[in-house]
Amino acid sequence: MARLAQTAGLTDVQREILKTVREFVDKEIIPVATELEHRDEYPQAIVDGLKELGLFGLMIPEEYGGLGESLLTYALCVEEIARGWMSVSGIINTHFIVAYMLKQHGTQEQKDHFLPRMALGEVRGAFSMSEPALGSDVSAITSKAVKDGDEYVLNGQKMWLTNGGSSTLVAVLVRSDEGHPEGTAPHKSMTTFLVEKEPGFGEVRPGLTIPGKIDKMGYKGVDTTELIMDGLRIPANRVLGGQTGRGFYQMMDGVEVGRVNVAARGCGVAQRAFELGVSYAQQRHTFGKAIAEHQAIQFKLAEMATKVEAAHAMMVNAARKKDSGERNDLEAGMAKYLASEYCKEVVEDAFRIHGGYGFSKEYEIERLYREAPMLLIGEGTAEIQKMIIGRRLLEEYRLQG
Repeated sequence: MARLAQTAGLTDVQREILKTVREFVDKEIIPVATELEHRDEYPQAIVDGLKELGLFGLMIPEEYGGLGESLLTYALCVEEIARGWMSVSGIINTHFIVAYMLKQHGTQEQKDHFLPRMALGEVRGAFSMSEPALGSDVSAITSKAVKDGDEYVLNGQKMWLTNGGSSTLVAVLVRSDEGHPEGTAPHKSMTTFLVEKEPGFGEVRPGLTIPGKIDKMGYKGVDTTELIMDGLRIPANRVLGGQTGRGFYQMMDGVEVGRVNVAARGCGVAQRAFELGVSYAQQRHTFGKAIAEHQAIQFKLAEMATKVEAAHAMMVNAARKKDSGERNDLEAGMAKYLASEYCKEVVEDAFRIHGGYGFSKEYEIERLYREAPMLLIGEGTAEIQKMIIGRRLLEEYRLQG
């Protein structure tokens, strides 16, 4: 049988792109990932290689210098990259979401200004919704923008920015009561601002500070940061789409495709965990034979492979639904929920197959064991996904009369 997680119906171009990405992962990412991760070192050489491959412009339209590929192509590339090292997929994911939001919702001037440089990786994107006391309740955002002439003055503290330090463009969601009277629903009084900044830490432009990297259990290498706005002045032409009050919907559109991305990451990490588990099971011997010959281990491998296949199928379905132009919040929520949960289970089973060696930092599965939990909370927890899924199902199956 062929390798797990194959995708039917791909074009020759898609297959060639995936072949190129997989070869890059096998040659440039997997051999160095664990060492870089243990040092929490930003993978600059890998990022430079991704730029050369054109992956930063994968879904940016050709008219802006990108490859103009589909969400499915992007998701399958993310799956391959996460198989090598999940942190690298995070570096391109936030960039992709900002580029997608610009493509879908930006003014023509904003598209012309940012997208060509984003396609080349010269401008690197990050997006910011969460706040220290926020969690999953986006409507509770307290960061605020107040209009002052032809500018807006932004104040507040944001949390959990992937690429917060290395990015040069951040899409920031804040409250903006201008034009929205008191009592307006919270989600109708939010605006997304396009904030340009210098890369690095400290004060990266007047009124904007990136304090430093947050030390994390896993998902290392990529910089995760806070963002503090204190009198940050942004011109009115950097309101995404040119009109206030639309930020919540713009961000949710971005997060929807982000959930397909997280599902793809879960598929990639789970696939790598299966590869490690099935390989180790054939090398390790107990009671006179390879542990792969023991029925208990074969049962584990069977369960792991089935979960990898199921998660991949749901991720592909969600991506194709979005590419068709149809609403896909149900499919994206299901794919993100299933893939992240199955990823955790497959990684743990591979960890168990490794026995005591799985606890050693010399073995790759130790890194995966610390990385998988992030997918359970990134782009919305399992509980949030179930709320989305449940509400959408009731819409579809509502009793009449």
